[in-house]
Amino acid sequence: MIETPKNLTKNILLGMFLGFVVGAIFYYVDFLPEPLTSFLEIYIFSLGGSIFINLLKMLIIPLVFFSLVSGISSLTSMKSLGNITLKTVTLYLSTTAIAVSLSLMIGSIFKPGSGYSSNIAPPDKLPEGQGIYETILGVFPSNIIEAMAQNQMLAVVFFSILFGMALNKTNHLTGNFSNAFEKLNTVFMQLVIMIISFAPIGVFCLIGKFVITDGLDIFQEAFKYVVLLISVLIFHALVTYSLFLKIFTNLSITTFYKKMKEVAIFAFSTSSSAATIPVTLKTVQNDLGVNKNVSSFVIPVGATINMDGTAIMQGMATVFIAQMSGIDLTLIQYIQVVILAVVTSIGTAAVPSAGTITLVIILQQFGLPLEAIGIILAVDRILDMIRTSVNVTGDAAIACIVADSENLLDKNIFKK
Repeated sequence: MIETPKNLTKNILLGMFLGFVVGAIFYYVDFLPEPLTSFLEIYIFSLGGSIFINLLKMLIIPLVFFSLVSGISSLTSMKSLGNITLKTVTLYLSTTAIAVSLSLMIGSIFKPGSGYSSNIAPPDKLPEGQGIYETILGVFPSNIIEAMAQNQMLAVVFFSILFGMALNKTNHLTGNFSNAFEKLNTVFMQLVIMIISFAPIGVFCLIGKFVITDGLDIFQEAFKYVVLLISVLIFHALVTYSLFLKIFTNLSITTFYKKMKEVAIFAFSTSSSAATIPVTLKTVQNDLGVNKNVSSFVIPVGATINMDGTAIMQGMATVFIAQMSGIDLTLIQYIQVVILAVVTSIGTAAVPSAGTITLVIILQQFGLPLEAIGIILAVDRILDMIRTSVNVTGDAAIACIVADSENLLDKNIFKK
């Protein structure tokens, strides 16, 4: 099993604190010659932060590709899982779309990034948002290598799904070639962990650069961002999933959340949907009464597809950074954020803070400053723990809904 770095949360908080302190010293105390201050700002803070961002960007395409291909190619029987697959994917994507839409709406109303005049200058010419026609057409690439090089995520996901299906159908002819993709996916998940282990240094550099440039006022707005994000996460976990359960199953909401308490706490402590899979499967099968034929598919798929918490973060972070940078997003761009957040959450690895990697795609799409991701990372570890709890709760809720629709839910076990 892939192990996450020890004391990562503590080290990131320490890096954030040191970034505050060192940056504030440079900003508020004039004790070094200007050439030396400029040198440290450029070659320590700016360079270090840029390297960390580049490392994140480096993983985007291979991470999404191998994750989706390995997941789809490993399905044992597509025909028997046809109905379950359709229902599962539809429900997962629906809850994710609701999650990011809710996040964008709350962000637009309460404006966590407004009221601050940042020194981050918007680009001279912002990229024009694609229309619906171009967005749909972009799903079907004429050149997949070019699409990968340009980080066209919709196209990459579409190709990955087709490739995974083809690999599944020809697996018996290729000597179980899908095992190679599963191993490569494991390697890239390990690579994510390795790069995330540098997050304390990256946070130190990025936060230090921000404080040197803008002082500490900006983190008053970051506090508002954190409060709003936590509020949306809790609302989605308790209200959205409750409504889905009531509408599609009429199961007891109180019983569901009572039995999911242990899973949510475990997910909170690990910050990894993948690491929580054994506990989730045990609870869903033994305590909620979901048939093994359903849970063995829905839960592992959910660890890859169902990233509602990540989508909420991406939506709120996009609004926050856009408002902080003085950029007004149009209605079409908001729709694009929903589409991108849904798609990129599918390809997000089920490991701590991996959602930060795919956030880069959304920021690039709308010409938003990538340097601002330092503010998101500074508070992301605590929020990531909450997001993971939301994700696994959604996995279990969808498993109950799908099982009940297929008459594969033992309600006597659920009621115990």
